[in-house]
Amino acid sequence: MTETVKKLSGAENIKLASGHLKGKIAAELADTSTQEVSDETYELLKFHGSYFGYDRDSATARKKAGLEKEYEFMVRMKCPGGKLTAAQYLALDVLAEKYANGTLRITTRETFQFHCIKKVGMKPLIADINHLLLSTLGGCGDVVRNIMMCPAPIKDKIHAKLEADGYKLAAHCAPKTSSYYEVWLDGEKVHDYKFNPTANDGGVAEPLYGDTYMPRKFKIALSTPEDNCVDVLTNDLAIISLFNGQEHAGYNFALGGGLGMKHGNAKTYPRLATPIMYVPNELFIPATEAVIKLQRDHGDRTDRQHARLKYVIAEKGEAWAKSELEKYIGREMDAPKPIGKFAVEDHIGWHEQLDGKWFLGVPISSGRIVDRENEQIRTGLRAVILEYGMNLALTADQNILLCDIETGEKLRIEKILHDHGVKLHGDITPVYRNMLACVAYPTCGKALAEAERVKLPLVAEIEKIMQQQGVLNEKISIRIAGCPNGCSRPTVGDIGIVGRMPDHYALHIGGDFAGTRLNEKIFDKVHYDNIPAALSPMFALWKDKRNSGEEFGDFCTRYGINEVKKYAVEQLNVDWAK
Repeated sequence: MTETVKKLSGAENIKLASGHLKGKIAAELADTSTQEVSDETYELLKFHGSYFGYDRDSATARKKAGLEKEYEFMVRMKCPGGKLTAAQYLALDVLAEKYANGTLRITTRETFQFHCIKKVGMKPLIADINHLLLSTLGGCGDVVRNIMMCPAPIKDKIHAKLEADGYKLAAHCAPKTSSYYEVWLDGEKVHDYKFNPTANDGGVAEPLYGDTYMPRKFKIALSTPEDNCVDVLTNDLAIISLFNGQEHAGYNFALGGGLGMKHGNAKTYPRLATPIMYVPNELFIPATEAVIKLQRDHGDRTDRQHARLKYVIAEKGEAWAKSELEKYIGREMDAPKPIGKFAVEDHIGWHEQLDGKWFLGVPISSGRIVDRENEQIRTGLRAVILEYGMNLALTADQNILLCDIETGEKLRIEKILHDHGVKLHGDITPVYRNMLACVAYPTCGKALAEAERVKLPLVAEIEKIMQQQGVLNEKISIRIAGCPNGCSRPTVGDIGIVGRMPDHYALHIGGDFAGTRLNEKIFDKVHYDNIPAALSPMFALWKDKRNSGEEFGDFCTRYGINEVKKYAVEQLNVDWAK
C-alpha cells in the first residue's frame, strides 16, 4: 500500500525559497510605482515584524471610484516583558507621528504596534527602531514571538529571575539570519539590547529553526502561579516558574495553548496549555529548545489552520509529548510539581517596588495611546515621561506602568495625568479596567466585526446594566475580538465577545479571571446593540444565586452554563436569543 505524500502549504515553499527570509523584500519596497507587494513578500514581511494590508473603511468607495485600495503596513516591535526606557518611549512616540498614524498601540503581548505606514516609510521606521536598540525581528511570523513575563518592576528575587529568564529566551530564540539587517540596515547590526540574538558560530543559517522555520507562530510566556498577569496557559509553551519563598525551585512546562479557531470548523478550537514535565534550572534552555523542536518537527506543514502545537498535543497526547521531549533533551524528566491556584494582579494603580520607589499602572483603553476629545492620553504620558524620565513597562492587558517614582512625586504625577483627562485606577469601574479589545477594523484584514472602535461605548452600556443589577463593582473580565483568531484572548475571560459578521458576535461565558478555564459559546450572531440586554439576566442571576465572593465565570460554571443560558433565554423572550 502506497503512503500518500501530503503537499506542503504555499507558505512553507515561500520560506524554503526565501534565502532565509530575504526574498525580494528590499526590491519591492524600493519600487514606488505601486504600493502593493507580492504574496511572497507579504508572507516574509511577517518575520520582519510587519503585516501588509489596506484601509478597509475606504476600500469599497475607492473601488467604485476606480481607485486602488489604500495600502498600508503594520509594524510590530519585539520588546521582552514590555520593558522600555523613557528615551526609547519618547523616540517611539516621535516615530509614530513621523511614519505611522500618530498613535502607539500596546498589544496583548506586551509590545507596541505602529499602524497605517506607507511603503516609503517602512525601511526608515524599522531602521530607526533598531537604532533605539530595539527590534522588530520576529515580531510576527513562524518563529518565537515576543517573550512575555510579568512587567512589574518589583525588586525581589522572583521578578529578577523572571526577567533574566525572559531576556535569555528572547536572545536564544531570535532568528539568526542576517537577512533582517541586510534588508533594513544595509548590513549594519546595531541593536545591542538585552535580547540581542545570541551568536551564530555553527555555520548553519538557522540552527534552531531550520530552513523552513516553524510550522506556525510560536508563543512563550513565563509566569508564577501567584501572578498570572500574562495569561500564561494561552501560549504554545507556558513556563511556570516555581519558588520556595524567594528561592527559585525550577519550572513546570505546560504545552499546547492557543486560542485561534475558525467559525464553523470543528477541527480548529481554542486550547489551554497542559502540564507536561518539571524542568530543573540547569535544563531551562535545553528543555525550551526541545519544545520548539517538537513543534518544528511534528507540526502540520500542510494545513496552516492545523499547524499550531496545540493540535499536536491534543492529538498525540501528553505522555507522547513527554517521551519525545526526553529524546531531544537526552534524559528522563520528572512529572510536573503540584502548584497552587493561579491568581492575577493587573498592576493598575500605585504599587511599591520594594526599593523605596513606586510604580503607577495607568489604564489605556484597548492599548491605544492617542489623544481623544476628553482624554489626552498621548500628550499626558509624554508630559510626565519628559519631566521625570522614568522607565516604563507594557502589560499583557494593554496598559502601561510608569516606574521608579519617588514617594514625593506621586501626587504631582497624578495631577499631570488628570489635567490631561487621563483616567486612573480610581476613575474607572472593574469592567472598564478588565476589558480587552483587539484592533479589528479598519486595519486588520481578518476582522469580521468591530472591536476596538466599539469597546468604549459598549463598556458604558454594560456598566449601566451592571449598575441596574447591583454588580457594577464586581471584578469581571470581558474580552471582545473582531474575529476568532483570539488576539484579545476572548475565549479565556469570564465573558468573550467574538466577531461573526458585521455588527454580530458570538457570546461566550464561563471562563475564569485567573486564565485557567476556557469559556463556552451560548449565543451566536448576537447584534452588537443586543449584547448588554443578553448579559443583563445573567448578571441578575449571578447576583441572586452566587456564593459569597463568587466571580461571574466561576458562578456560571458551578450553576451550569446551559442553566444560565436557559434562564437568559426565558427572561429575554426574543427570537435572536432562541
